[in-house]
Amino acid sequence: MMGISFLSPWRLLLLLAVLALALLYVAFQWRRSTYAVRFTNLDLLSSVAPKRPGWRRHLTAAVQLLALAGLVLAFARPTHETKVPRERATVVMALDVSISMEADDVPPDRISAAKAAATSFLDDVPEAVNVGLVTFAGTARVEVAPTTDRQAVADAIGSIELREGTAIGDAIDASLDSLETVPESPDGEPVPAAIVVMSDGSTTMGISNEEATANAVEQGVPVSTIAFGTEEGTVTIPDTGEMVRVPVDPKALKAIADQTGGTSYEAATQGELTDVYASIGSSIGYDTIDSEITEWFVAGALVGFLCAAGLALAWSNRIP
Repeated sequence: MMGISFLSPWRLLLLLAVLALALLYVAFQWRRSTYAVRFTNLDLLSSVAPKRPGWRRHLTAAVQLLALAGLVLAFARPTHETKVPRERATVVMALDVSISMEADDVPPDRISAAKAAATSFLDDVPEAVNVGLVTFAGTARVEVAPTTDRQAVADAIGSIELREGTAIGDAIDASLDSLETVPESPDGEPVPAAIVVMSDGSTTMGISNEEATANAVEQGVPVSTIAFGTEEGTVTIPDTGEMVRVPVDPKALKAIADQTGGTSYEAATQGELTDVYASIGSSIGYDTIDSEITEWFVAGALVGFLCAAGLALAWSNRIP
């Protein structure tokens, strides 16, 4: 019964009646075994009725009692949790494409791992969910407005090029702007939306994280963040050959998630990053509802009664 609840649990008290019937049956069988033998000659009884049903009649009764229990469970209106796709839900991925994403502390390098995880994410959300793509370095760009065209997003991810600077605040604002392109729900209800920001650094350009976070809070859009990379990340400056440390900075990203109602993650490997995207896709793409499964129990009870009737007919006909 794991994972099953009941809309009318008080009706389960009727199981006590089924239990009472079971106890009554046991009592009758005990009384019958005490008083049923009326022949003084047991050899004569064996010749008159050599094929008594024995344990088989108990099996028939047991199946009937189980079927009655199934009907009681059905009467209590059982439910179980079911995941259903969120119609018209939208998620915007904002990917950091700053030069620091060249660091190879995450094999083969941060940006390649990020591309792979983002592409895998497209397979983890339902087809009905809109997905958009924003890239950001010194400025933010809406590469693909929210759409159900997965190939368009995948192609844009594959063509990402690195640029200088990190503008996380601009990326959040650009993501919010792209959400405005999604048509409103026909029933007037707000369209479920979320932003996922993946970055390895701190804001160096554009509007502040605080300002962008306030805008997201005002629009009721949660921003989940992924701090991607390790403390040991380094990149080499092409012009000078100088090696520069680019450690990940998770604190600023966590503050964004905490203030907007999103979730903050840290990922130091491509596998961890893929797992994070999978969990985000599950939470954004689906709603969990209680689905009533009364008909399952009714069907089981009917099968039980049919089996009991079949056993009774088959075995009782063997007795002369």
